[in-house]
Amino acid sequence: MKINNYPLICIALIAFFGSSCSVNKAQIDNEIKSFFDEKNVEGCFTMLDNANGGITVYNMSMDTTRFTPGSTFDILHTLIALQVGAVINENTPIYISDTISADTNKCTIKQAFIKNNTDFFGQISKKIGKESFQIWLDSISYGNKKIGENLSSFWMNNSLKISPDEQLGFMKKLYFDQLPFRKSVHLSVRDMMVKEDNSAYKFSYRVGTSINEKHQLVECLVGWIEENRHVYFMANMIQHKNAQSQSEVVNVTKKILEHYGFFKGTK
Repeated sequence: MKINNYPLICIALIAFFGSSCSVNKAQIDNEIKSFFDEKNVEGCFTMLDNANGGITVYNMSMDTTRFTPGSTFDILHTLIALQVGAVINENTPIYISDTISADTNKCTIKQAFIKNNTDFFGQISKKIGKESFQIWLDSISYGNKKIGENLSSFWMNNSLKISPDEQLGFMKKLYFDQLPFRKSVHLSVRDMMVKEDNSAYKFSYRVGTSINEKHQLVECLVGWIEENRHVYFMANMIQHKNAQSQSEVVNVTKKILEHYGFFKGTK
C-alpha cells in the first residue's frame, strides 16, 4: 500500500512495498504470546501509538502475511457503498433477499454492518459492480486487490487478501479522514465501528472470520482504542487449528489491552 508520512512503513516487508526500511521504531513483544497459547492458537498482534509513532509487534512474520479479510472488509465495502450511492445513506432501508428463508425484507447498511449481514453486503456488491470495486481496490491499494470470479463473496473466499500490517495502516487513514471518501462517509463508518464508549475509553473495532485453504478458522480484529484523547491503532490475527473452533479474537485482544494497561482511562 502507499504510505505517506507515518511510521507504519518501519515494519513493512520489502516484498510488499518494494524498498527497505528501518525497524528501530518497532518493539517486538513476545510476552503476549501467552495470551495466544492460552487458547491454543497461533496469532499476531500489532499496535501503533499515534502520539509518538511507536509500534508494538508480536509475530511479525504473520503480521506481514496476507489473509482473507472476512467481514473486516465491510469497512471498505460500506465506505464505497455510501460514496458511490449504492445506498443513499446509512439509514436508508433497501430490500434484500434472504437466501436461507427466501423471504424479502428491509435492511439499512448500518443494521447490516452491526449485525454482520452477509446477504446484504453480497447484494450491495452487485450494485457497486466489479469494475467499480476494482478501481477502488487499486486506488486504495487494499491488500492484493484481487476480486476473483465471485463478486458476492470475494472478501470471504480467499480471493482478496490483506495483511494485519496493511490493515493497521488502513485503520489510521480511516480515523484521520485520509481515504478518498467524503468526510461524512468516514464519520458514518467510524460511528458504526464503536463497540464500547464510556468515560474511561472508547473502543472501536471490526471482527472478520474466514476459512483458509487449510480449512482453519482465521479471525481478525482491526480498529483502535482511545483514552484521554489519545488513540492507539491495532490489528490482531488468530489462526485456529480447524474450522470448527470457537471465536477467540475479541477475548484475546482485550486481554492484551488489559496487559498494556488499557480500559482504566489512565493511558
